Amino acid sequence: MINILLTGGAGFIGSSMAERLLENPDIYLVIVDDLSTGDLNKLPEKYQDRYKFIKCNVNDYRDISEVFFSFHFDYVFHYAAMVGVQRTLKNPVMVLHDLHSIENILNLAKNSNIKRVFFSSSSEVYGEPVEFPQNEKTTPLNSKLPYAIVKNASEAFLKSYYQEFGLNYTIFRFFNTYGPKQSKDFVISRFINMAMNNRNLTIYGDGSQTRTFCYVDDNVEACYNCFENHLNDKNSENEVYNIGNDNETAVIDLAKLIIKITDSKSELKHLPALKDGDMKRRLPDISKMKQVLQRPLLPLEDGIQNILNNSKYIL
Repeated sequence: MINILLTGGAGFIGSSMAERLLENPDIYLVIVDDLSTGDLNKLPEKYQDRYKFIKCNVNDYRDISEVFFSFHFDYVFHYAAMVGVQRTLKNPVMVLHDLHSIENILNLAKNSNIKRVFFSSSSEVYGEPVEFPQNEKTTPLNSKLPYAIVKNASEAFLKSYYQEFGLNYTIFRFFNTYGPKQSKDFVISRFINMAMNNRNLTIYGDGSQTRTFCYVDDNVEACYNCFENHLNDKNSENEVYNIGNDNETAVIDLAKLIIKITDSKSELKHLPALKDGDMKRRLPDISKMKQVLQRPLLPLEDGIQNILNNSKYIL
């Protein structure tokens, strides 16, 4: 069996990655999460004989070290983090505590014969970008917010531990990802919730800011394929991947689309623009992602319809 530790596995993307990993019958999975934002209801319903959930704070060395010492892991997927623009802006010091998690994971991994650490970074490391599309190797990392700085520093930790200890890594820079299990703190799930209840959809500023929206299955499949390529010796280098979609959508157009699809009576309501954390534009270069995904990405309208079809996840 291949033993894998997945941190943040009760979260939106983490739980979706757990489901995909468990589709491989050769994998035994240990999922840890402190449940501060995760939810036990998001854990996989299948394959319960091949995974174990442990409530654990990865920022606490004693907590996570006991998990490491109880199992022999081959790989780590480190997805645990404080997420959400508003939440991270309101709790900047708590965000900085996530630096403990990457240090804990790497110190334990380098002494445990871990073959590779897969890390969920963020498009926020680019800050307000100066290049489009944003490329992994050429676009400067211009982050200023605590959440983004923590992700940037975590990437530096991974590269340093590879250089000094030979600990291999793969970094996934996630751009906006959406899907059925996402909490209503995020724009698509928030808009759907408002539209389904015929409440006005609130937009910060004029709504001209653009985002690219990646359906969660595309995110997960690309990341899983990076893992499987490594198993098949096709991906031996330590790499950084933008994981997202390259179809730009203005926030105001997203709101109008959701009102149309849901046949809602909602109207648009504009709020003052956010002072921080609302970048004007996002557009990733996903050439590397497309090479590993090897299939078309799901169109935005189809992804929204998938959420509506999973009615149990609509809040």
